[in-house]
Amino acid sequence: MYKPKAGLPTREQILDFIATSDVPAGKREIAKGFGLSAQDKIGLKALLKDMADEGLIDSAPGRAFHKMGGVPKVTVLRIADVDDGGNVWAVPERWEAEGVPPPRLRVRERKRGALGVGERILARTEVAGNGWIAHPMKVLAPASEQVLGVLREDGGRLWLTGVDKRERREFAVADAGGAAPGDLVLAELAGKPPKIAARVVSKLGDPFAARSFSLIAIHKLGIPDVFSQEALDEAERVSKLPLGEGREDLRDVPIVAIDPEDARDHDDAVWAEADDDPANAGGWKAIVAIADVSFYVRPKSEVDREARRRGNSVYFPDRVVSMLPEILSAEVCSLKEGADRAALACHLRIGKDGSLKSWRFTRAVVRIAANLAYEEAQAAIDGTLDLDLTESVLRPLWACWQSLAKARNARAPLDLDLPERRVVLDEQGRIMSVSPRERLDAHRLIEDYMIAANVAAAKALEAKKAAVMYRIHEPPSREKMMALKEYLETFDVPFALGQVVRPATFNHIIERIGDADFRPQVMEQILRTQTQAYYAPGNHGHFGLSLGSYAHFTSPIRRYADLLVHRSLVSAYGLGEGGLPADDTANMESVGEIISRLERRAMEAERDTTDRYVAAFLSERVGQVMDVRITGVTNFGFFATVEGIGGDGLMPVRDLGGEYFRFDEGARTLTGEHSGDVFAQGQTLELRLAEANPVSGALRFEMPEGKGAAPPMRGGRKPVREIKHRGRPMNIRHKGKRR
Repeated sequence: MYKPKAGLPTREQILDFIATSDVPAGKREIAKGFGLSAQDKIGLKALLKDMADEGLIDSAPGRAFHKMGGVPKVTVLRIADVDDGGNVWAVPERWEAEGVPPPRLRVRERKRGALGVGERILARTEVAGNGWIAHPMKVLAPASEQVLGVLREDGGRLWLTGVDKRERREFAVADAGGAAPGDLVLAELAGKPPKIAARVVSKLGDPFAARSFSLIAIHKLGIPDVFSQEALDEAERVSKLPLGEGREDLRDVPIVAIDPEDARDHDDAVWAEADDDPANAGGWKAIVAIADVSFYVRPKSEVDREARRRGNSVYFPDRVVSMLPEILSAEVCSLKEGADRAALACHLRIGKDGSLKSWRFTRAVVRIAANLAYEEAQAAIDGTLDLDLTESVLRPLWACWQSLAKARNARAPLDLDLPERRVVLDEQGRIMSVSPRERLDAHRLIEDYMIAANVAAAKALEAKKAAVMYRIHEPPSREKMMALKEYLETFDVPFALGQVVRPATFNHIIERIGDADFRPQVMEQILRTQTQAYYAPGNHGHFGLSLGSYAHFTSPIRRYADLLVHRSLVSAYGLGEGGLPADDTANMESVGEIISRLERRAMEAERDTTDRYVAAFLSERVGQVMDVRITGVTNFGFFATVEGIGGDGLMPVRDLGGEYFRFDEGARTLTGEHSGDVFAQGQTLELRLAEANPVSGALRFEMPEGKGAAPPMRGGRKPVREIKHRGRPMNIRHKGKRR
C-alpha cells in the first residue's frame, strides 16, 4: 500500500498506483489505497480532475482511471483483425490520447465461437511483456451502447428517435454535440432505465438526403467503408503488375460477360461450343473465366487484411462498399470488353445430358469480346436486338445451357420464384421507381454456368485432398418442418412428415398449390423453413441446390470465400504465386465462421436499405388507398406489403374498429367476434397508407374508411382441391444472389 508522509499523494504516486493495481482503480480505490481521510477525499477529487485536464489520466467505464495512452483494467474493445495465424486482435473502442496510436491487444481464445472483426467485447486487460492481453468477459451487442437516429425538438428539449423500426423508444439528449433538430446522428447511450440519456458523438447530416439511406446501414451495422492509406497505396502498386509469363492465352476465344445492367464489377465471363470429341458426342466444351484476384491480392498483404475484415462487398442502390479498393474491383480485376485481363479459367466438358465429364483449371489471359446486360443478351436471342455475336457466341452458349438445364431439372433443386426488388435512382440519387426485377432465361443461363464451375472447383480440390471453403446449406430441422406442416394445414394443404426431405419435397408443394392467391406466402414460408447457408471447410453438401460438393469460386472480387478457393486451386495445381498458406489451411474453420457472419451483416444492410428506399418512395403516396397482401398476423395486428413494390407495414388491431378481434396463433388469423371478418396471412385487401418513415423503413396502414373495420377481400384461403393447377418452372436464383 502507498503511504505518503502526509496529505494527498503526488501525481507520480497516483500514476504508479493505477498502473500496478490488481483491480480497476477509481476514486474510491485510490482513496482507500492511500488511507485518505474524508477531508483529503475532497482534495483527491480536484487533483484527479486536474490530472485528467492535463492529459495524465483518462476515465474508463465505471469511473475507473488509467494512464493516458494506456488501457483500463476492464474496458470495451473492438475486434480489429484476425491474422493469418488465427490470432484475434482488438483495439480500445474509446481512445482519446492525441498523437498516441491505440494499442493492439491480443485476445485470448474463447471457448464458445469465433470473434469476428467489428464485434465489441467487454474484456479484462493486462500487460504481458511488451504488449497487452485481453481476456473476454462478455460479447456486447452492436447497439447496446450506440444508437443511430434523428434529432427532434419537443418542449424545448432534444430527443433522439432511433432509425431501427423495432426500436419504439425515444431518448432525451444530454449533449447534442453541435447537431440540430432534423440531423441524422450517431449517439452513445448512458444511464439505466428509465433515465437513459443520449450523447451525440457524430453528426451524419440530413437523413432524407440522397445516399443517406445506405449511410444509415453502414453506420448502424459498423460496415468498414474507408480503406486504409496503406491498402490504397498497395492496390495502386499491384495494379501495375505485368500479367506474367506462362499464362494460357485465351484472347482469341470470344468469351462474353453477361451481368446486370447496373453492375459495378465483372467477375465472370463464359464461352461454349460443341465438343468435337467423339467420346462426348452431342456434348459441349465450355470455359468459365473468373477474375484472377489471387494474383493481385496476396496473403498477409494490406489489401488482403482489408478484404478479410470486410468479408464481402455490400451492394446498395446508390453505392457499393467494395471488398477490394476500386482500382482493383472496378478496373484491373474487372473483366472488361477489349482489355487484356488475368483470369483463372475453368475448362469444362459437359455431356449431352448436362453432366460434368471433366474439368481443369489454368491461369490465363483473356480479352472479353463483349460486356452485355442480361436484357441485351436475352433480346439478341429473342431476335429483337441485332448483335454480331448472336449466332457465333450466344447461340452456342444457350444450346450448351439447355444441357445444363436438363441436369438441373434431373437433380430437382429448390425452385422458388420470389421477386427481388429493384430500386432505380436518377443521377442525383432520387428514387425513380421501385419494382420487381424481371426474371429472364439469361439470368438462369449464367446461374447454371456458375454452379457448374463452383462444383468443378470443389471436386478439383477434393481430388487433390486440398483445403476447400465449402458453401454449405443443410436440410431443414424437424422443428421447422413441423411448423411448416401446421402452416400448410391452414390452407388445407396436406404435408406428411416422416418422409425423406429433399428439395423436390418443397417443389411438389408449390406445384400442388398452382396459381392460388396464397402461393407467394407459401413460398416465403418454405424459404423461412430452410437453414441459413454458411461457409466451412467440412463438407455437408448444399441441400437447396441438391449438390454433394459445392464451393464458391466465381466471385473473388466481392467474396472472400471465393478468393480462398482460388488460392487453394493455385497451390494444389501448381499455378504459380498467390497460393493458400499453410496457416490459412489450419484456420479455415474460424475464417469460415467470420465470413459467414459478415455475409449475414451485408444481407441485413442491403435489406434494410431497400426498405428505407421503398418507404421514401411511398412517402409521397401517404393517404392513398392501395392493394396490399397480408404477410404476417400477430395478436396486436397484422403486417402487410404493398403489391408490386414491397415494404412491410403494420395495421394495428386497435384500428380495425370497435369490436374485439380474436387471435388464433395456429391459424395465424384475427377474427372479429361480432362481424366474423377474418384477416389471415396471404389475403389481399385495400388499405390506406397512413405513414411511411424513410429513416426507419417502417410503414403503417389504416382502414380505407378511417377507424371502421372493413371486410377483407375474399378468396385468400381457397382450398387447394378447388384450384386448377397451372404449374410452371421457376427458380429463385440468379446472378448476384447468395446461393
